[in-house]
Amino acid sequence: MSDSPELLLAVEFAGTGIHPSSWRRDDSHAEELFGPRYWTELVGAADRAGVDFAFFSDTFGVVSDATTVRGRLDAVGLAARLTTATTRIGVIPTATVTHTEPFHVAKAIQTIDHTTLGRAGWEVAVTPGAAPVALFGRKEEQDTASLWAEAHEAAEVAARLWDSWEDDAEIRDVATGRFLDRDKVHYIDFVGEYFSVKGSSIVPRSPQGQPLVAVTVTGDESLGFAAQRADLVRVRATDVSAAGDLATRIRAVAGDRRIFVLLDVDVLLGDDVAADLAQLEAWAGEPYRSDTLVHVGTSEGLIELLGDATGVDGVTLRPLALPSTLHELVENVLPVVRPDIAPTTGTLRDRLGLPRPANRFAAAH
Repeated sequence: MSDSPELLLAVEFAGTGIHPSSWRRDDSHAEELFGPRYWTELVGAADRAGVDFAFFSDTFGVVSDATTVRGRLDAVGLAARLTTATTRIGVIPTATVTHTEPFHVAKAIQTIDHTTLGRAGWEVAVTPGAAPVALFGRKEEQDTASLWAEAHEAAEVAARLWDSWEDDAEIRDVATGRFLDRDKVHYIDFVGEYFSVKGSSIVPRSPQGQPLVAVTVTGDESLGFAAQRADLVRVRATDVSAAGDLATRIRAVAGDRRIFVLLDVDVLLGDDVAADLAQLEAWAGEPYRSDTLVHVGTSEGLIELLGDATGVDGVTLRPLALPSTLHELVENVLPVVRPDIAPTTGTLRDRLGLPRPANRFAAAH
């Protein structure tokens, strides 16, 4: 059984909010968006309030609309910066695999797991479309099946690299001058359709052994990836019942694998949210539309929604306007749904009741 709270709570930290016009609000702090204080204050507040996971979105897509924020900080680099500003929250950046070598992603996530003492995860994503292909110039545009087949390989490479050092490979024998036992550091010798990676990792095995893997299900291909490889699975549905049905389907495909399904909920909180939303829509020139459940209303209404979120293991709140909504969450929602925030010990796997994975190379001896 999991030792995690009854309902896991995550927040997606995406720019000034997921609404493309959120930066125009007076309280957006858009002028601080590319500096450290904006992120450390927001994620630090969520950390102290008891939020379980901080997701950091990322993509290689280029925004061409002049009325939308152009540019973003790299999610993995941002998560690394926030390790010293937090003490309990899981930090889970998106790293798309479509144009990224899995060796680089694996060692970066592994490093964050070390520096957070076991609070790192990786949200796997793919990047479709011709525009990102043109940014890199390395390969042709891929269809959805190919993108996710490549993602499977990238995740497999990362998992093998995370195991390439056995837990006791570091011996640090001063007398003999041997820092590690070379017999316990392994080549992975992976050869697939998309990658050929000899390894090993340059980073020792991390506190969780294998950092958590997350993915957002948007279709059959990503569902297959989630069922086979993910620990945290984000889903989108327009009501709680549909989310529960989707969670049941994913768990059935996953079989005996323990996974945690989180429902994405777009949220806008404030003193006059109807006017706030109307202003955002006026700036955007169109109504706000979402492919998942939306709560534009009071903190009390959100608390009620969280209480009704059965069939899933948690929710990922996606603020339309990040600074203002996070303030409401910290001040009015979290004290009700997380009245007692006990000191946390152990890794994210420990807190979720997930076992530390056995090292495949040690087991093969």
